[in-house]
Amino acid sequence: MKKNALITGITGQDGSYLAELLLSKDYNVYGLYRRKSKLDYGNASHLLDRITIIEGDLTDQPSLVNAIQISQPDEVYNLAAQSFVGTSFTQPIATTEIDALGVVYLLEAIRTTKPTARFYQASTSELYGGMSESAYDEDSPFYPRSPYGVAKLYAHWITKNYRESYGLFACAGILFNHESERRGHEFVTRKITSAVAAIKRGETEYLELGNLSAKRDWGHAEDYVMAMWLMLQQDTPDEFVISSGKTKTVRDFVQLAFAFAGFDLRFTGEGVNELGIDNQSGRVLVKVNPQFFRPAEVGVLLGNNTKAKKVLGWFPSVTFEQLVSRMVEHDVC
Repeated sequence: MKKNALITGITGQDGSYLAELLLSKDYNVYGLYRRKSKLDYGNASHLLDRITIIEGDLTDQPSLVNAIQISQPDEVYNLAAQSFVGTSFTQPIATTEIDALGVVYLLEAIRTTKPTARFYQASTSELYGGMSESAYDEDSPFYPRSPYGVAKLYAHWITKNYRESYGLFACAGILFNHESERRGHEFVTRKITSAVAAIKRGETEYLELGNLSAKRDWGHAEDYVMAMWLMLQQDTPDEFVISSGKTKTVRDFVQLAFAFAGFDLRFTGEGVNELGIDNQSGRVLVKVNPQFFRPAEVGVLLGNNTKAKKVLGWFPSVTFEQLVSRMVEHDVC
């Protein structure tokens, strides 16, 4: 018999990749969709004839109960969120309502309507706050440094609480930065690759960024949704760090992205005076803009994926270089 899966955030990067994975495994896939003034199914548009869309909203409890009743899910993947860290500083209340309270609304809908459903919560490396340069594992202390991270920390702990209090099969994946060709343009990696493409086409002169020295642990979203699925196939629910286990700076990402587009970039100056200059033409292609710095900067985020490798048998397959290459090629073409 086919399994049923309900995915919130199905129109986003992770949701669309996860839907493709589950369809390849012969699932019936349902997606929760928040209606907008203009219908836009985003990254899931090419899947509409293979999935079932259910209108609902994480902040609307009756709609979540309705979605559970319709889909009768064996597995629920909560990927919906206000997921842009920068926006959480300007919209802290909305971020809290969606990313924190929305999770308990969904857990309550599962508990009261389909308690046998297995639940996955998308946690984040932003829980750690970058207060240490050591690799974070499942036992590392949390110290979120943004309204987004704080809201996600509530969601992480309420997931664990519902597992321990009500016996739900509830897991959380602490995913470090994972990108792809489907990443939203508001995220720094896609901002970089789309700007590189625009510069190459002569549509813009330079790229403006914030902290170029920030270090992140980057992987590809296709690899990371496989880890989500594996978590719900285990005998026991648990938390897992999903990461590449390596860090690169934003500067590294920028330099490699420009290189794949045929530019030879070097950096001069420091801090807000740092510039990225093309060695071939002498043009300034990258500038630092202080307005893109966070109110509370997170310097380093590095994950220890030992548990995921040992328990889930999960390994990242796409390298950092392959990730950047794929994103640049997509945006340039």
